[in-house]
Amino acid sequence: MAVFNSTSTLFMLIATVLVMFMTPGLAFFYAGLVGQKNSISIMMQSFAALGVTTLLWVTVGYSLCFSGNVYGVIGNLHEAFLLNIGAGTPSPVSPGIPLYIFLAYEMMVVIITPPLITGAFTNRVKFSAYVVFLVCWQLFVYYPIAHMVWGGGLLEQWGVLDFGGGIVVHEIAGMSALATVLYLGSRYVRDKPQNLYMAGIGMAILWFGWFGFTAGNAFAVDSVAVVAFLNTAIAGGIASFVWMMMDWAIEGKPKFIGFLTGGLAGLVVITPAAGYVSPTAAMVFGLAAGIVCYSAIAFKNRRHWDDALDVWGVHGVGGILGMCLLGVFASLAINAGGANGLFFGGSLFFGKELAAVAFAAAYAFTVTYLILLGIDHVMEVRVPKEVEVTGLDQELHGELVYGD
Repeated sequence: MAVFNSTSTLFMLIATVLVMFMTPGLAFFYAGLVGQKNSISIMMQSFAALGVTTLLWVTVGYSLCFSGNVYGVIGNLHEAFLLNIGAGTPSPVSPGIPLYIFLAYEMMVVIITPPLITGAFTNRVKFSAYVVFLVCWQLFVYYPIAHMVWGGGLLEQWGVLDFGGGIVVHEIAGMSALATVLYLGSRYVRDKPQNLYMAGIGMAILWFGWFGFTAGNAFAVDSVAVVAFLNTAIAGGIASFVWMMMDWAIEGKPKFIGFLTGGLAGLVVITPAAGYVSPTAAMVFGLAAGIVCYSAIAFKNRRHWDDALDVWGVHGVGGILGMCLLGVFASLAINAGGANGLFFGGSLFFGKELAAVAFAAAYAFTVTYLILLGIDHVMEVRVPKEVEVTGLDQELHGELVYGD
């Protein structure tokens, strides 16, 4: 029986709970930003992932991501159904914590990732088709990318770094969101946010949980966890302020939704770099997040892409931006297990980060589009126009957010 570090194990238990809490937070955040007649529907899409993804992860998902290595692209099924592991098995990333808690932590990360995409196609997708999409997207998009970046696959072997999920979570979710928007087309009805109180509470939960999402990726109580924690606070706070000021300057008023969106963008952008860059660099991440993601959403609006809750602009562009800035500001002085970025003479590492970003973007977009085509051949993905007009809550779930 292995002897584990009790402090780090407790730390990871807390981080895992924080990341789990982010999924209900996302549900509340999205539900507050859509119309009243579709809020149950989008909350259901987030909460459903807690069930569907858990089942998929403990049967085959964990093993395909972190067990074995088939051509550097995917794992094997040696640990499917949690076989060949036990409570005393050490984690593959840190022998100081049990594999079981590592497995649980990574499960919470994958649980929240596909629901991010739902903000893009709100009001348009049948729940039955979404459940099928939820399974297919994990099998063919998330698991291969997670293995390649974190599970000993090609990109990790090549030297690509992604601390908390710039590629594995945010970029592939954002690019997949764009694929769904272009595949499905625009909404017939564009309703206004139904409850900004709910959106604010949801974002508060997300922000709170994000400290587990980043610091937890140190997998130990050490200086890397501490710097990741601080960097998260810095980038999120600065980006929210920058976004608010841009709203104020361009639209003439400081917007609450803009402040929340800016904070989210800052958290997304720092995620891949939180444990690899200095707090001074994190200030640049926050500033860049506010400016670049704001501009991406403006570009999206000019293109008339109906990404309802700006998943591509915040998560897709934010994840890409964070990975690129990681390639610039990574420092071995912060994390001896990382690399030196372009600013410290690491031009080769910078090039690898850019190449990984380009590959992941193309892969996620293309495979997601093909998944939608395949599902559409079996069942219709999009709800009929009359269902969208009436509202998905009543038509698909028979429930209303405020009762009859």
